[in-house]
Amino acid sequence: MTRQQAEATANVILTAAAVAGAFVILRNPRLRRLTWQLVRQYAAGPLAFWGVELVREAWQDSGRSRIV
Repeated sequence: MTRQQAEATANVILTAAAVAGAFVILRNPRLRRLTWQLVRQYAAGPLAFWGVELVREAWQDSGRSRIV
């Protein structure tokens, strides 16, 4: 098996696992609620912080004065 074939096979397996996981989560109301709670927490925490850092770095890279 070549490297390209191995990567293609791994991509197919990972995609199938992701689809199966999504199917299980969507079919089970308890897991669906838990998933949405985790998504909201992530969006309010690390994702928001990452966005702020991205804007700050872009501002600094643009050559303008630093925002306070």
